[in-house]
Amino acid sequence: MTSKPTTGPKEPIALVWFRRDLRVNDNSALHSALETGLPVMALYIHDQQGVREIGGASAWWLHHSLHALECELGKLGSTLHIANGSTEDVLKELSTVHKIAEIYMSRSYDSDAALLEQQVHDTFASQQISVRRFAGALLFEPELIHRDNGQPYKVFTPFYKRCMSHLSPGRATATAQDGLWFSSDNPLFVSLDSLGLLPLKPDWSAGIAREWTPGEQGAQERLEEFIERGLINYKLGRDIPAEDGTSMLSPHLHYGEISPRAVWHRIEQAVDDLPHRKEGATAFLRELVWRDFAHYLLHNWPEMVDQRFRPEFNAFPWLENKAQLRAWQRGQTGYPLVDAGMRQLWQTGWMHNRVRMVVASFLVKHLLQHWQHGERWFWDTLVDADQANNTASWQWAAGSGADAAPYFRIFNPTLQSTRFDPQGDYIRCYVPELSALPAKYIHEPHKAPDDVLSEAGVALGETYPHPIVDHKAARERAMAAFRGLPKREK
Repeated sequence: MTSKPTTGPKEPIALVWFRRDLRVNDNSALHSALETGLPVMALYIHDQQGVREIGGASAWWLHHSLHALECELGKLGSTLHIANGSTEDVLKELSTVHKIAEIYMSRSYDSDAALLEQQVHDTFASQQISVRRFAGALLFEPELIHRDNGQPYKVFTPFYKRCMSHLSPGRATATAQDGLWFSSDNPLFVSLDSLGLLPLKPDWSAGIAREWTPGEQGAQERLEEFIERGLINYKLGRDIPAEDGTSMLSPHLHYGEISPRAVWHRIEQAVDDLPHRKEGATAFLRELVWRDFAHYLLHNWPEMVDQRFRPEFNAFPWLENKAQLRAWQRGQTGYPLVDAGMRQLWQTGWMHNRVRMVVASFLVKHLLQHWQHGERWFWDTLVDADQANNTASWQWAAGSGADAAPYFRIFNPTLQSTRFDPQGDYIRCYVPELSALPAKYIHEPHKAPDDVLSEAGVALGETYPHPIVDHKAARERAMAAFRGLPKREK
């Protein structure tokens, strides 16, 4: 794209308000703004007022994602203007200095974001400033997917089928090939570093930095790597935590560095190139629709952030045991697969999806800890922490969510370990104190003979903990709690 940077406070401009759409390609709001022929100002507002404070790992990602966007816009001759504070106040201040003709934004779907969008629209409509909102964060807009009676879906499979009846998401939009840019030195704007998103004392981000490359280019590279290495075997490979079988696109999707519809159509193209990728592609695209479903649920039932989706779980007898919660957070439960997952999370800001289900089940069912304890820990430690996905997944694990598995379906962490990490490769990577144990005992070190433990350098209770709960007893306790709940209304 060629660019013509301009200045002049009284010249009409189009303002693009970047939110969780930190990309240049397939950004309908940016594309449409550039098509107006007006000079375009690119703006990001770091507004933490009245919203949940961003988690530490996500804040690290956001910093680097914004830096990447700065670089991409710089290549086009533009500047990313950054402001810190109330969105309405920032936009009002800018409108007093610059002649804003139109504001362009990408749509968000949680209740706080939707309310803010409406407030911005109402505030500027009276000033004859058009506020235009565009889709792009989801495959299918929530209002388009509903049952025949107009009611929203509560179960994934019929939701998925209705989505598929729409054939496929809309096509991606390219960035305009020519456009004008507007830059300003307004004192309202601040540096990226001044947002304080990076950890400093201490800086715990080294492991995350080794694992990830935030930004649009990193997202594209991750997608292409997945197509080459993981797509064909995705249906089976996604369950093996020691293998590189998942896309790992979730943080890129969360911050809009790549759009789900762009991913969808690139996967379809990959199948056209090599038809034997179809089985893996079908399974993967279904997971993309599951991501939509989480946002769909939160859009239709915003109260599920704080309340159980299934009200009978209001009576569930959760326990409070800070020592056991801390052991779970630190990966010191005595169940190697659980501990490996929790340590992978701490070290890399991410956890394999199969293991996420296991550690979540362990917390809420083996330990009877409230699902919100787990949700809050994930919110702070995941680079892909997402309100919709986090809430829906934790309520699903707890049995209190939409389309949740029956509460009596309790993951046996040892069986999950022997099935999906049979040689213990994943465990050896993240629980190195067990690395010398033979595969026969690495899933249950507490059952290994003393001589085997001694030879492997494992001292139970010292170098590695005994199990903090007995699986059979914990399962029976959870089942008793479940049976005591009020019967679910049909």
